[in-house]
Amino acid sequence: MKIDLNLLPVFLAVAEERNFSAAAARLDVTRSAVSQGIRRLEDAFGTMLVMRTTRSVTLTEAGERLRESLSSPLSSIEAAFEEVASDTMPRGCLRIAVTSIAEAFLSGPLIASFAAANPAVTVDIVVTDEEFDIVAAGYDAGVRLGEVIEKDMIAVPLTGKQREMAVASPAYLAANKAPVHPRELIHHRCIGWRPAKDVAPYRWEFEEGGEPFNLAIEPQITTNDIRLMLRLALAGGGITFATEDTFRPFVETGQLISLLDPFLPYFPGFYLYFPQRRNMAPKLR
Repeated sequence: MKIDLNLLPVFLAVAEERNFSAAAARLDVTRSAVSQGIRRLEDAFGTMLVMRTTRSVTLTEAGERLRESLSSPLSSIEAAFEEVASDTMPRGCLRIAVTSIAEAFLSGPLIASFAAANPAVTVDIVVTDEEFDIVAAGYDAGVRLGEVIEKDMIAVPLTGKQREMAVASPAYLAANKAPVHPRELIHHRCIGWRPAKDVAPYRWEFEEGGEPFNLAIEPQITTNDIRLMLRLALAGGGITFATEDTFRPFVETGQLISLLDPFLPYFPGFYLYFPQRRNMAPKLR
């Protein structure tokens, strides 16, 4: 037996109103549509469900049994729909993929304050520099540099403009003359970064006279861990290169020295990005 489930609310409206016109007004349809719906339902069951005259509408025994069977499940379904529609409290698991160089996001205060303000939300943050479709991978949002975010994504700025910085420790520069031009880096020990073992080390990007250029540095040490690069530079291991946010606190205390500043341009900063804004889940909003 194949029943059109859309007819069940029509039957319940008639059963509760005991009037076709009242049922039609409740469902915001015509009286004829209600009458035809009941007829189709009776044809599907092969039995009369509603006895109607010009004066009254009553249920048959089969109709009463159907009403009793349907009332509780449909009430529960309607209540569930209303709960979902009215639930504006952020809840559930918020999954975010974050690039390892998003220092402002990963430093802690932003995430900690969000968690404190939204106790019903659990936050699952994966730090990764792999490029992939966050939607297909099951993430709610991502954090990356604006220049590498797909054009079909909604992007909300998390920081102002950023720039990269080349740094070394005072101890390293005491033993090695500081470079005055990026091309002099070939004479230095460099600490490079790459996202994965089968990927070439990141090319260091510079600008001169308004023209951008990049250099394929041959690092003596290469890693996919920004924190290790920082620790190696602090230990006098050589010159390294990453976003300014990573090094700024150590430059301000004199533990690291900024190099080649005239050749380092600014570029769009970090963005939180996600696929759509319409009907956004409260936990992401």
